[in-house]
Formats: sequence, structure tokens, C-alpha cells
Amino acid sequence: MDIGLVGLGKMGGNMRERLRRAGHTVIGFDRNPEVRDVESLEAMVEALPDPKVVWVMVPAGEATDATIKGLAELLSEGDVVIDGGNSRWSDDQAHAEMLSGKGIGFIDCGVSGGVWGLENGYALMAGGEPEDIETAQPIFDALRPEGEFGWVHAGSVGAGHFSKMVHNGIEYAVMQAYAEGFELLQAAKMVDNVTDVFRSWREGTVIRSWLLDLLVAALDEREDLEGIRGYAEDSGEGRWTVEAAIEHAVPVPAIAGALFARFASRQEDSPAMKAVAAMRNQFGGHQLKADERPAEDKGSDEPPPQKE
Repeated sequence: MDIGLVGLGKMGGNMRERLRRAGHTVIGFDRNPEVRDVESLEAMVEALPDPKVVWVMVPAGEATDATIKGLAELLSEGDVVIDGGNSRWSDDQAHAEMLSGKGIGFIDCGVSGGVWGLENGYALMAGGEPEDIETAQPIFDALRPEGEFGWVHAGSVGAGHFSKMVHNGIEYAVMQAYAEGFELLQAAKMVDNVTDVFRSWREGTVIRSWLLDLLVAALDEREDLEGIRGYAEDSGEGRWTVEAAIEHAVPVPAIAGALFARFASRQEDSPAMKAVAAMRNQFGGHQLKADERPAEDKGSDEPPPQKE
């Protein structure tokens, strides 16, 4: 099968290679001339046979929106666009409606697998009409992991990205639980080897997982995670998960707590905890600790950049 692929970064480039290994013809376009196969979207579309299938793998938001609008001008009735980025599910309906006016199908596909997907395959969660899914099925079959699991047609347009969003929210919570356990084990003087404790959990326990394997690998590379700053960004999907939970009146305390922990990781000195310390001093006379850091170490008033 022939497919156009827009976006050849860490995941997109590996996806192109996995598809080619499966015997598919991939024509890739990227702004980086060193990795692309053609020089423009127009050239990519012209090189594809009918019906044309184009997979978009660019950052969510403006980049995805601009790419899909560009494709709407180039594709024709019967063609299919797949958005495999981490787009917000609420954007999918607008994209599907815009394309449907020209008879172009739209699939939103959540993709999980990271840099390991080339060898292991990618977990895929797709939303869209059955006939569009059928058109693109050979591509999904090539990208998915071997075995029974790793692929789902989750529902109508938006269902794929919504499912991936919830997946990432769960990922936040699981990572936070491991991280809190790591800190507690480190704080206990009777535990001599925290890394080997985590390593022992990789077999036979109910909390074994790939994330646990990756944490052990990180601890093997850097004992006690030395040299790593305790600062964690959020990609946006954790926030969207909490927002969706509020909209549906579904309690997600673990996911919300994990998201807020990432916010806390970015504070050089917590304004909220300053207020707590001040109140404890006022009602109980509890001692205040002076901020003795040099002015240049106290951080900027500007918030850190957010990755959406």
C-alpha cells in the first residue's frame, strides 16, 4: 500500500521505517530537507495513487491544523487523512467536518510506543467511520505490535484521541506512584539498595510494568538519578484528562494529583508553602526559615514554557 507521511521526527521517522519494512511504499514530507522524500505537500500528494491516504504526525495544535487545511485543498473525494499526533479530541470533529465537505475521510489515531515503536510496534487507538478504517487497515496492521492486542477501533471521530488522552492521564498517575515510592525508599535508612528493590518487582508482583522496567534502566544509568533536576513538563494531555473528568463529573484524584505534582516540580520556591509557613507562624508562633539563597538563584517571575 502507498501512504503519505507528514512529519518525520522521532516517531514519524521510525514509523516510516517500520512501514517500509512491512513492504509499504511511504512518501514522507518534513520541513527538514535532510529527512524528507519530497520537497512539498503538493509533491507528496501527486506521487500517491488513488485513493490517497495521508498520515499526519506533527505537533498538536496550529501545526496539525495548518497541515490538515493544506491537505483539504490537495486531496479529493475518497481520500483519507489520519491525524496520528496528540491532538485534543475536540479538534477532531472540526477537522472531520472540514474534510467531509470534499468527501475526504478523517481518522484520529492515538499512538503510543515512543522511540521503541520501530522494533516493538505502536499501540493504536483509532476513531472514525468504518469504511475509512477499512481503507487504512493495512497501515494499522503494519504499525501495531505483533499479537492479539495493541489495536482498537475505539469509536467515532474523536474516540481515538480521547482514548489516548485517558491513556496518558493514567500514565501520569502510574509514573507519580513509582516516583513517590522511590523517594520514600530513599528516605528509609534501613533500605540499602533502592535500585535492586525496584528491580525485584519486575517479576511476580502485581505492579510490574514497562514503566517499572524503564525506571530500573534509568537507575542503572544514573545511581540515585544523580545529575537530573526534579523538573517535569506536561504535554497537555494530563490537563485535558482532568478537564474531561470535570465535564463528565468523574473523580480522577490520582491523575489530578500527578498533574499538580508536575506543576510543583517547576517551582524554585513555592508561594503556597510560604503562605502556609506564615500562617503557622501567626497562629502558633512556629519558627520561620529565612530564604538565604542569592537573588540570582530565586528564580524568575516568568512561568516556564508549556509544551502543548
